[in-house]
Amino acid sequence: MIVLTERHRMKGSATSTMPAHTPTILALDFDGVLCDGLLEYFQTSWRTYCQIWKPNNQTPPDNLALQFYRLRPVVEIGWEMPVLLRALVLGICEQTILHDWPKLTKSLLETEKLDSADIGKKVDAVRDEWIANDLESWLGLHRFYPGIIERLSRTLSATGTSPSEPITQLFIVTTKEGRFVKQLLQQQSIELPEERIIGKECKRPKHQTLRQLIEASPGEAAALWFVEDRLKTLQSVQQQPDLTPVKLYLADWGYNTTAQQESARNDSRIQVLSLAEFVQDFSAWPV
Repeated sequence: MIVLTERHRMKGSATSTMPAHTPTILALDFDGVLCDGLLEYFQTSWRTYCQIWKPNNQTPPDNLALQFYRLRPVVEIGWEMPVLLRALVLGICEQTILHDWPKLTKSLLETEKLDSADIGKKVDAVRDEWIANDLESWLGLHRFYPGIIERLSRTLSATGTSPSEPITQLFIVTTKEGRFVKQLLQQQSIELPEERIIGKECKRPKHQTLRQLIEASPGEAAALWFVEDRLKTLQSVQQQPDLTPVKLYLADWGYNTTAQQESARNDSRIQVLSLAEFVQDFSAWPV
């Protein structure tokens, strides 16, 4: 159950007095918006790759990690990550991967006689074993983007007395497990109540979570802003008629491509947001 804090409830119908360019609820994705997990993604993917393809040399080839980082935006589901490494090891050029990834993954699965669900289980098992045996090193491969921690601190400490930064309820809506999000934030002295970290364990699409956040808002409909780095996720919100008022932002510093950013710029409902804009007050964000 999603519950807004008592401080927000006491505001009653405060949404009507807040500046128009300020959210009452700010929902943020985690990986690719707040935190860069590329180092962990690569290490987990390479360990899984070694289990499946059993290379003679288990040291990754030179530049493989850099290629993976550049192409990470094509990945939509976790099982695709070791398959991406396979494509690179086989010498498939980056442009082909960028433009034909869905077709390429299907071809690789058929050629290698692999099952996507089985690969996904292997990825999860590798990660779970790593976390169980060495949580600190796993957490250590996650880095917050510049200025993010300061921006979160400012949002959480706002009292509503400043016109530029009135009270905004902060939620994290992610496919990462909530307990790990909480630990990573705590390492940076960010204390966010568990009920405001809505993670993988909730097992529902993000648009449904946004709907519940609105339903839990007191008084009139909340001004909800959603920042996400996956264009398809934002498009899934667009397809929900009752979520039309939600303001949608694509984080251009996250795991997306230039083509996806251009598509968002041509979409009247989605604003492309830069990290430089994100870390400023809401008044600096694109309308």
